[in-house]
Formats: sequence, structure tokens, C-alpha cells
Amino acid sequence: MIRFIKWFFSPSKKPIIEHVDVYKKLEELEDRIKVLEEENIETTNALYETTNSLEARIDILTLENYWGNENV
Repeated sequence: MIRFIKWFFSPSKKPIIEHVDVYKKLEELEDRIKVLEEENIETTNALYETTNSLEARIDILTLENYWGNENV
């Protein structure tokens, strides 16, 4: 417990950065969010296209097997 208290109250080893432009960082984060949202939309659209394509192929294979077995 004493080690924890010493560690907790010991000085931080991280450098203190005094000149940070918060508004500039906020703008950078907002731009990054826009890019990520666009990528998310593109990924979602690609997933829907893939799903629709697979479902269509499954329907085709199901119909081919159904009509193929019925004619035998």
C-alpha cells in the first residue's frame, strides 16, 4: 500500500506541453470524424452489395436444384 501511495504522489514523467491550440486540434478531429463517417458509409454499402449478391446466388442455386430434382 505504501508503494502505491508513493507511486500515486510521485511526479509525472510525461512532459508538460504548454502551447496547445485546442481549437486547431478540435478542427482536426472533426475532419477525421468526417473521413471516418464517409469510410463507414462506403463499407456499409459494400457489405449490402455483397449480401444482396450472395442472396441472389443462393436463390439461383436453390431454384436450379429444385427444378433439377423435379425433372428426374
